Amino acid sequence: MPQPQVLRDMALFVEVAKRKSFSQAAAALDMPISSVSRRITQFETAVGLRLLDRTTRKLALTPYGEAYLAQATRIVEEAQRTFDDMIAQAKGPTGFLKVAAPPDFWVLRHLSDIVCAFSEDHEHIHVHLDLRSSQVDLVREDYDLAIAMEEPRQSSLIVRRVVEVESALFASPAYLRARGRPKHPQDLAEHDVVLSVPGASDTWQFTRGDEIVSAPVSGRISCNNLSLARRLAVTGRGIAASNLVNVARDLDSGRLDRILPDWRLPPTSIYIVTTSRLLPAKTRRFIDFVSKRLAGVFSGASRGAERLPLPERGVPQPVCLVRP
Repeated sequence: MPQPQVLRDMALFVEVAKRKSFSQAAAALDMPISSVSRRITQFETAVGLRLLDRTTRKLALTPYGEAYLAQATRIVEEAQRTFDDMIAQAKGPTGFLKVAAPPDFWVLRHLSDIVCAFSEDHEHIHVHLDLRSSQVDLVREDYDLAIAMEEPRQSSLIVRRVVEVESALFASPAYLRARGRPKHPQDLAEHDVVLSVPGASDTWQFTRGDEIVSAPVSGRISCNNLSLARRLAVTGRGIAASNLVNVARDLDSGRLDRILPDWRLPPTSIYIVTTSRLLPAKTRRFIDFVSKRLAGVFSGASRGAERLPLPERGVPQPVCLVRP
């Protein structure tokens, strides 16, 4: 069998195995399902091993398929990256880049500007931003990468922590006049808090130096969106936790006040998530560009917060957390 055909069939097998679906692989590759199925069968015949178990309900890897997938994936990704690098050397990175991101205020305000700047520098890359409130399946939904504010749980994903920024508690001046200003985390039990998890109560952990306090909080409204939580706080519905970027304009304008400034909440981290360490040139270039710009945005927010004045806290440089 000619060597190029072997690599093409290997890539086809990887696509089917990752998606565990002939139809999804065929749609992603713009091929008829019958052609995909026939090519995989021919490939198994050439290899001399059955790599996939097919039933009417599901598609599963055989033990041989599981062992072969890891090797085939590495070879296919290296070949694709080499090809992309050659194209990039000739005319720069090219292609369609599909990015998932959370629909939060900082995304609308800052990430849009960053992506526009990237697009101006890389005219041959088309970036599609898909704002999603929940984590996405990068493989099944054909995303090149995701920007996330929660570390994904799947051990197979490659997670890069781009930057982290201080989080704190905020409330409107009108709410504080009506309900009083908490002086200790335990005082939050007497206040309405905009919760980030479903239910009427939660427990938040605060630190001050070596002191650690777990404070019960409760509220009549909960939501999983920072922009909505910020809006609820601005309109006096309760106390909300947020990162400093999300509320910077509200602090400057006086629509929100920071409370319990001596106490620390766990910081907000921004992650970039991919399915592989071996990335095409367009994806590597985008990650490098966005990482540097986001680090600047978040460190700038922290510097701006110091003018309130607030306790100074440095922002670490971008680090890479690559899980085995």
